[in-house]
Amino acid sequence: MLRTPTPTYDANAQSGSKDLGNLPEWDLSDLYASDDAAELKRDLDWLEDACKSFAADYEGKLASLSAEEFLNAIHRHEKIENIAGRIMSYAGLRYYQLTTDAQRAKFLSDHQEKITNYTTPLVFFTLELNRIEDATIDTLFDANADLARYKPAIRRIRAMKPYQLSDEMEKFLHDLGVVGDAWERLFDETIAGLEFEVDGEPLNIEGTLNLLTEQDRSKREAAARELAAVFAENIKIFARVHNTQAKEKEIMDRWRGMPTAQTGRHLSNDVEPEVVEALRNAVVAAYPKLSHRYYELKRKWLGLDTMQVWDRNAPLPMETTRTVGWDEATETVMSAYNAFDPRMSEIAKPFFTDGWIDAAVKPGKAPGAFAHPTVTTVHPYVMLNYLGKPRDVMTLAHELGHGVHQVLAAEQGEMLASTPLTLAETASVFGEMLTFRRMLDNAKDDAEKKVLLAGKVEDMINTVVRQIAFYDFECKLHAARRGGELTPDDINALWMSVQAESLGPAFEFMEGYETFWAYIPHFVHSPFYVYAYAFGDGLVNALYAVYEENPEGFQDKYFDMLKAGGSKHHKDLLAPFGLDASDPKFWDKGLDMISGFIDELEAMEG
Repeated sequence: MLRTPTPTYDANAQSGSKDLGNLPEWDLSDLYASDDAAELKRDLDWLEDACKSFAADYEGKLASLSAEEFLNAIHRHEKIENIAGRIMSYAGLRYYQLTTDAQRAKFLSDHQEKITNYTTPLVFFTLELNRIEDATIDTLFDANADLARYKPAIRRIRAMKPYQLSDEMEKFLHDLGVVGDAWERLFDETIAGLEFEVDGEPLNIEGTLNLLTEQDRSKREAAARELAAVFAENIKIFARVHNTQAKEKEIMDRWRGMPTAQTGRHLSNDVEPEVVEALRNAVVAAYPKLSHRYYELKRKWLGLDTMQVWDRNAPLPMETTRTVGWDEATETVMSAYNAFDPRMSEIAKPFFTDGWIDAAVKPGKAPGAFAHPTVTTVHPYVMLNYLGKPRDVMTLAHELGHGVHQVLAAEQGEMLASTPLTLAETASVFGEMLTFRRMLDNAKDDAEKKVLLAGKVEDMINTVVRQIAFYDFECKLHAARRGGELTPDDINALWMSVQAESLGPAFEFMEGYETFWAYIPHFVHSPFYVYAYAFGDGLVNALYAVYEENPEGFQDKYFDMLKAGGSKHHKDLLAPFGLDASDPKFWDKGLDMISGFIDELEAMEG
């Protein structure tokens, strides 16, 4: 089949920034040709019938199936997951391209409701699976090696066994899921629709946040104050969304008997609470030698008595303000990937050539960046809001790492390809590290090396320190919500309680900064997601140290880890590298790498 040429956007026309070259746009035709494609209707009809027939064939009978029959049931369930995932991927990606378009929002909502209704008869599957005796399950695995391959996925499903409700209640909660989705869409549409004006220029949230990295300090301050003003105007909506989402979670957790608000996330991440607690404690203990120490250095570089929040991501005074065109960004990342292993750049190539990346900043487009795996029979899609900043190059390296990981894991099939969030960040942060090391090796002098090192330290602080502070904020938010409705001022106070601790004494906080929790999408879409970033960064730092110490054969082990997807526990994945995340000292290795970079920067001062 001939591929339709991918349309490109000139960012100059879209965002008013310098010409960045031809920025790619998604070609979603690998999912469906259009919103009224015959294949889409065909798949919806198939899905409705497949769910009904699956329930008719297996409901009430799982415990009596032979190993071969059970394997067949899993294969049928995976096919249903695949088709449902394909439909929702198309609807969701199309929506994220233009969240302010009512037709796209309706299309997404209608298909969410249809798929929720169609798949409700399947709720019995995990409920019955969890009622089967351990000995029976083990006997089935022993009888069929192909079935035994699914042991990790079934183990994760059965981890929910203690928190399972009645069949009727589980079906009710499944149906109710679309209500929570509606609150998420309200958040997305509100954020995407916010209008800002800085020095007479109208901007969306991405463009305004981008100004916080401008060399001109007055421009950064103007952007920060405008963000605060617009957030304040909309703070009641954001507080309502957070209150509702946190209350819904509290009700769910209470009914399920989950001991903490974080338990569900730890289960889905397949990580032990004590491992997360060890990570959190190690990072908080390291605040003084990481963020506090670095920002004190930065304060001196900027020539300030005290830093304001709009200085946190400021470029260094010795840093030349330059725009990185799309072609240069592509070459930088691809050459770094290729230098590590040509297989990596080969996997990444079609993202650039076949419409798998949507890069330009456009009105109504969702903010931020992500890599969406879609389904294992298609391919991932990467979304960026590319503005030509050096940090945007690192974002490209990050999301492309996710994409490579998702391509490699796809061979595991729907049930085993999906990687827990803690491990999903591994390939993305590793991709950043490869790109950073490549740029550092090519630095022409000490001044350029200093700028690169400082930029990497800032990125690591944002990935580790900032995300653990976010995690602490969420823990406090959910605990406080259990005591009753939270006013915007209540939430503001919780936010500020973690900011000073994590950023350190170099900072003052402008009036209005207390509302900056409002725009963080993870708090709404996936509570407690954020610690996965710190987990991934610490894990990659330890991995990279292994690579530097003993590069022989590392690439093959690394590819094997990515190919495993969600088929192995973090302990088994890291064992070939001689690493163990359950060892409390493990996290210190990763934090020591960041501290070592700060040591280098301090030595340059001398």
